[in-house]
This record gives sequence, structure tokens and C-alpha cells, in this order.
Amino acid sequence: TMKRVITALILLLVFVPSILLANGESEGGQDDLARRILLVASVDSITTWDPSASYSTEIAYFTNFYEGLIRANPPGSAEPFEPLLATGWEVSDDGLLWTFFLREGVMFHDGTAFNSEAVKYSFERTKALGLGAAFILDPIDEIVIVDDFEVQFKLSYAAPLDRIVASAYGSWIISPSTRDMDREWFEQGRVAGTGPYLLEQYSPEQELRLTKNENYWNYDDAAVEKVIIKIVKDAVTLQNMLESGQADIVTLVLRESLGSVDGRPDCKVLRGPSFMSYSVHLNTGRPPLDNVLVRKAISHAVPYEDIIKVSVGDLGRQAEGPIPYGQFGFNSDLDKYDYDIEKAKELMKQAGYPGGIDRELVFTYAAENATHAAYAPLLAESLNKIGISLDIRPMMWNAQWGMMKGDSDGTQDLGALLWWPTINDPFETLSSLWRTEEVPFFNFSYYSNKEFDELITTAYAEPDDSRAVSMYEKAQKILVDDAPALYLIDLTTAVPMRANVEGYTINPSYPKAMYFHGVVKN
Repeated sequence: TMKRVITALILLLVFVPSILLANGESEGGQDDLARRILLVASVDSITTWDPSASYSTEIAYFTNFYEGLIRANPPGSAEPFEPLLATGWEVSDDGLLWTFFLREGVMFHDGTAFNSEAVKYSFERTKALGLGAAFILDPIDEIVIVDDFEVQFKLSYAAPLDRIVASAYGSWIISPSTRDMDREWFEQGRVAGTGPYLLEQYSPEQELRLTKNENYWNYDDAAVEKVIIKIVKDAVTLQNMLESGQADIVTLVLRESLGSVDGRPDCKVLRGPSFMSYSVHLNTGRPPLDNVLVRKAISHAVPYEDIIKVSVGDLGRQAEGPIPYGQFGFNSDLDKYDYDIEKAKELMKQAGYPGGIDRELVFTYAAENATHAAYAPLLAESLNKIGISLDIRPMMWNAQWGMMKGDSDGTQDLGALLWWPTINDPFETLSSLWRTEEVPFFNFSYYSNKEFDELITTAYAEPDDSRAVSMYEKAQKILVDDAPALYLIDLTTAVPMRANVEGYTINPSYPKAMYFHGVVKN
């Protein structure tokens, strides 16, 4: 309606940077102006502006400022990686020497030329700081500049460096002009990347304004010229902003409202794969969950479909195992657990607990996460049918993590976890969550299996992808057979947006990341 158009235009003028109007940008008409400005409302905060330390929700924006050498492509793509600042790469037969050939003619936002020095500086800076995801760079022993556009990585042990340098964190390339700047320089809201957008303005916890990088090496003339991002934490407010035209894209709408948003002629919900997954970790370090038959009984007593329906609706599918559907190394041949109470009761009987467990089992979850809260009662109700009572304890995540990092004695019996990988390789997930640890960090099952440990360590060092995948598949089968965790839900990503927004992509290797390069408004 005319009223809606007028309202939208008024809101656009509120959002649009005054510099645009001062330069006469409105002469082409308000419709043209509206098409060139993307309005985004996002729940995601900036926890750090330092690309070497980043390991949180600022990933939503950093992909527009910074680039890596290569990018992992979404599942089903013809090639596993897309060249970015590197145009090609080679690896030695032993997997210890990786050579990257760099793109020429690239400029950082500050005008510094991109070259091998920038690559060496960036990785050495991140590795030296040791913050965020720097741990993924552990295999790198030395970086050697061959010439301005060829650089070699010498590894101390074989590792899949292609997947490491394609990480969502820890692998951004930074202008070497920042060499003498301390971290505080970045934290003032400064950017030193090569990406398709420049940071024009930042108001903490309120707003970011981005403008197209005219010197970008892969410049897209059609893409939106300005992006104005409002940081908004309330899902209902976000939905209202979307439906009223105050936002073209929002990062969150209540699950139960997605259908109504999708049903509007002026809105749509883009859905795509996700490598985020929900699991519940069973304490294998003490009775009764040290008994694999009890763990299998619990695995068969989980009402998977009901849990998915009540907690995430159509934004999830039953996890088939520890690695999410579609990720590199995913095993599609696992015998996933089905809901079978009679089978669960029989397993409890075989385990020596025909009358059930004589104490309540402590079940913890992150209180901030509504999904855990939604399915916890269902899990408790179902386990009660096989003689297991749960003492449900919602805790703030940091408190829950602090408890689970303790010794297996005196901690929780079951601990819920939302997990997503840093790199698109099974090793990080399998190692972080189930490899033997003297002092648990993320191994909340307190699980230990030497065969499993050896398989994943060997697979990670295997440069041949097919052989690596074969070993990872065997490791996943061990985990499913040993049942140290309940593999609940593989999530689907949903991005609500206006119907006229096109070109937005979802890449599960980069959870929460928003790519504005290539986005147009028709």
C-alpha cells in the first residue's frame, strides 16, 4: 500500500547516512536509494575488534571486512574450497610443506598492498597472541616467504592446512601496517582487512555502518552500497522491524513465528544447512553411566522426534552421530539410535538395573538457551519410564562449563551442549569432545578410548582426504557404539528477510556469518 511505502521511505531516511543525501544521492529517486542500502537488525555483539583474537559473535560482520587465503564451500559444491587471497596451493606428499600462490593487485583498506609479508605477519601475530582460535595454528612451525606472491608453511606435524586456513576464526589476513599497533588500536573500532566492505561508523552495542570497498579485488557493481546494522537483542522487536520494513534482514525471529513471517508476501525465510548441533554428554567416569548398557538404554529412551518438534520445530533433524550432516567426514552409514522404550528397559535389565537407578541423576544445561529448556522436561519424562529420575539444573553457561571441567566425581551425570566447529574437519569436534584428557576442558563425558584417540590423530595428519575420511568414519562408529553422548539435533539455519532481497548465502562452515557481498535489493 501507499501508506507502507511512505512509512518505509521515512524509516530509510532515518537510517541513511547523512553524507549520502549531502552528495545528492537522492536525485535518482527514493526507490533507487532504498535499493542501494541494506538495513540489517542483528542480535550479535562485537566482543573484540582484533581479528587475531576473535572467537565469538563478531564473526557475523568480520567476513565483510577480512578475508582468508581460501574459503570452505557449502556442502554439495563442486569444489571443497573457493580461492580468496590465494589463487592456488600445493602440499608435499608427507603433508608437512604447504605452498600458497597469492592473488596480485589486492589492496588493504588502508592502501597497503597485499603480499607474502602480510600472510606471514598475520599468522605469526595470531599464533603469538595465543588468543581466540589460535590453537588451530599449532601445526605451523615456520612461514617462509618465497617471493612477493608465494609463501610456504612448514608444519611440525602433518595436518589439513587447507581446512585450517579456511577457518571461521584465527586465519584472517591483516594489514602489516598494524605491526606496531597494540590490541587497543583495533578495539577502538578499527579494521585492517581486504574485504568487500569498509567500516564507516561503529557505536558499541548500537550500530555499525558499512560502505562498499571501491578498491575490492572482486568488486561487484550490483551489490548494495551501504549496510546499516542495528544491534537489537529482542526477537519480537526484530520481527516487527522486518515486517514494518525497518529492516531488510534480521538474525532472529522466534521459532513459532517463522511460519507467519514466511507466509507474508513481503517477507521470506531463507533456510540452509548448519554445522551446529545439540548433544547431551553422559558421565562415563562414575556409576551408573560407566556402564555402556545403561548409556545405550538411555539412548533408546530419548523421544528424538518429540524433542525436535518441541524445541526447534522444522529447524532441525535427528543427529545421526557426533559429526553434523553435510560436514566433511560425516558418516552416513551409522546405526543411529531410535526411540524404543521396550528395548531400553531390556538393556537396563541386562545392565543390572531392572528396577531402575536408586538415585537422581544430575542433568545440567545452559539456562540462556531456550532449546535446552524446551526439551529437558520431555527427556526427564521419558527416562522416568526406564527407572531414571533427573535432577534438572539450569545454570548459566559459564557456571555449567566450570562444573563440567571438574573431575568426573561430584559433577553432573548428564550435561547438555550446543556445539559448532571452528574448522571444517571432524578432528576438532571429535578431539575436543571425546579424546582422552587428564583435565577435562570440553570432554564432558570423561570418555577415554585409546583406539579412538589413535584413529582421529592419524586421520588429522593424513593428507589424503579419502583415507582420512575412512578413519574418521570408524572413529564415529566407535562413539555411536560406546554411546558416551546422546546425539540429539543437527540444526538448520534460518534467515528472515524481505522478499526483495536476493543473493544472500548461507555457509555452514561460518556459523552466524553474514555475507553482504553479492546481496542486491530488487
